[in-house]
Amino acid sequence: MGVANSQTIDSPLTVLVDDDAEVRDSLQELLSSVGIDSISFSSAQEVLNAKLPDRPGCFVLDVRMPGLSGMDLQQLLATKDILTPIIFLTGHGDIAMSVEAMKAGALDFLTKPVRDQTFLDAVSTAIEADTARREASAVTRKNTAQYQILTPREREVLKFVVSGAMNKQIAYELGISEITVKLHRSNMMKKMKARSLSDLFNVCQSLPADIRCLLKMASAGGKTAARPGTGAQLTH
Repeated sequence: MGVANSQTIDSPLTVLVDDDAEVRDSLQELLSSVGIDSISFSSAQEVLNAKLPDRPGCFVLDVRMPGLSGMDLQQLLATKDILTPIIFLTGHGDIAMSVEAMKAGALDFLTKPVRDQTFLDAVSTAIEADTARREASAVTRKNTAQYQILTPREREVLKFVVSGAMNKQIAYELGISEITVKLHRSNMMKKMKARSLSDLFNVCQSLPADIRCLLKMASAGGKTAARPGTGAQLTH
């Protein structure tokens, strides 16, 4: 197994899997020439047995290898919820195979021999995609933690707020005073770290699907969630 040059946790890392040692060495040299770290494996099983660094990057997989194929590895990585982008690089590909790989989530399907720049462009695109995915995931985790500290009543108020309900409507639906609604609403906004309704909608859009579903299901008067300026009146 080839070892990455840098151990910086945020620096990109490309994982190369190919049973041809010359191909692995050539690709690692090429990636190193543009400052991209890489590690290499000679088989899919080696990858599954390894403890991979938690760094943004991508996999570059050969298709035909002894034992598990690259496409087998793609499926196994998916079952492990490893979402790192995959690029296939093979000398034995065809249209049907490329379609199957792309349908299964591969970012690109390249054939050997491949131009250096074509390969580097594919890797750069994959790294950018993985970096963006990780950043979005971090935002989701942060905002979910904020949502989870809301009291049950604050969650109820949040549901009505994102539906476009006014304070007096919320007070009526919950059987509490409008002043109490304003208090819960203020506390909810602070906990969600939202300075405005636009901020609140952005935060809610980044929440996991099950929470977003709950927010839509509880819309006031059966309305669906509406952003400010789309027809629903939102007031403090």
